[in-house]
Amino acid sequence: MVPLVLFEIVFFVVPLLYLTRISLYSPGGEGAYVAGTWSIQSYVEVVTSELILGLIAFTVKFTLVVTAVTLVLATLLSYAIWRADGVLKTVLLFAVILPLLTTLVVKLYSWLVLLSPIGPFNSLLMGAGVIERPMILVNNFFGTVVGQVYTALPYATLAVYSVMSTLEWETVEAARDLGASRPRAFFEVVLPQTLPGLSVATVVTFAWGVGAYAAPALLGSASERTFAIEVERLILRQFNWPVAAALSIVLLVFVLITILIMFSLINRWGGEEMHV
Repeated sequence: MVPLVLFEIVFFVVPLLYLTRISLYSPGGEGAYVAGTWSIQSYVEVVTSELILGLIAFTVKFTLVVTAVTLVLATLLSYAIWRADGVLKTVLLFAVILPLLTTLVVKLYSWLVLLSPIGPFNSLLMGAGVIERPMILVNNFFGTVVGQVYTALPYATLAVYSVMSTLEWETVEAARDLGASRPRAFFEVVLPQTLPGLSVATVVTFAWGVGAYAAPALLGSASERTFAIEVERLILRQFNWPVAAALSIVLLVFVLITILIMFSLINRWGGEEMHV
């Protein structure tokens, strides 16, 4: 137990305390901050800057869209894997796990090629006569969402499937025998029992979305700026470490509060079996 506590302190508590200390330095001076000072100026700038508040609003909107789309796709894919048999089940599971074996940047660059105006997706639609000219699918909000959903989907799917795979199909058949339609049996029998996996998938996807960097940077434009992109700009371009650290602390607190609210709502609305 002692080694585990030491590990947590050295690799989690100490870096967090150091980040908090940097956020309380005064910005400016010859370096990234004025050493030996104490100030809440960085936090004041974070909560009063229209630029940062707009960035926060975009990040929240982006994260909610990504989380909603990812949960729907993860649930459908998990259900398909659960109901599949033999080789098909293996193929579907391998399709979910395969993206995890490739680096994130490579995967996102592949989407940059697929969604480009001269890429396969536009070529396919134009060849089928669906569109007359290429659509702009990258360097915008759509491309950013696609990249982030693709990043989080394998993790969300595995979280949901790990719970769904423990369910008994006989309970669904019993609901059908009692007159429930297939959609009603799914929403009233399968979905409530999958709530623990959905909650984990929600937390993972939400946290990844709030801290997204690679997808907005590679598939978005200057308008798709998230917390992480702004922190990178403050550190490497403006050399303003205190504000960057303050923004990081605000991000961390925001994520923790949101996760606590999520679990509270889940426990209140049908998640009695879940405990945080």
